[in-house]
Amino acid sequence: MEEGSSSPAPPTASAVFGDRLTLAQEYRDILATDGIIQGLIGPREVDRLWTRHVLNCAVIGEVIAPGSTVIDIGSGAGLPGIPLAIARPDLTITLVEPLLRRATFLDAVITRLGLSGVRVVRGRAEEKAVRSDVGTADVVTSRAVAPLERLAGWSAPLVSPGGVMVAIKGSSAAEEIERDKAVVTKRGLTGLRVATCGARFLDDPTTVVIGDKSTDDKTLNDKKAGGKKRAAGRTGPKHPRY
Repeated sequence: MEEGSSSPAPPTASAVFGDRLTLAQEYRDILATDGIIQGLIGPREVDRLWTRHVLNCAVIGEVIAPGSTVIDIGSGAGLPGIPLAIARPDLTITLVEPLLRRATFLDAVITRLGLSGVRVVRGRAEEKAVRSDVGTADVVTSRAVAPLERLAGWSAPLVSPGGVMVAIKGSSAAEEIERDKAVVTKRGLTGLRVATCGARFLDDPTTVVIGDKSTDDKTLNDKKAGGKKRAAGRTGPKHPRY
């Protein structure tokens, strides 16, 4: 079914959003208007905003525990953070976005929809100031931000011990895990696996990569300490890095 600038929700949306479906509808319409005008959503995406964007993001709540804190990095137009906040009001969500234009858009959407428990932090996930502001969370989410190796470097420091990274990925998710597993493990995320969300609601379910943050940082600390000892024991001239 093709959508227009104001398209009614598909029947499955009520099962995902429940009594907050009107908020999801309003957000979808914002994307179809202001989102297009501000260049946050491509014009060609209007006809599939419900399935490819709003529902596609909301269903990842299936792998997020009740009452979790969530940090959504590179939030852009609010995907997946805002659909997740609408579908799961029990979650506390921080949207991290470096661009002023997008951050301003996100603040306006949160205010317009009256979403509680959602805030915007402007900056990059790897910046010290941002890490200090947002702290850590039970879950760190992302969508189409970067290859898994790089994404893990940004996500892992923000995941609380015992928490998870949940990254929306495409059909190459398994190949990314195989390629980047060793590096991602060094970043502190283990048990990498592919999960499918929304199979009951979407013809094309959402694929996510999930990684666990160890509850025991001793191993990582020991590795760091061992690395420092090895570096201290090296001899020979030092060369500057360029």
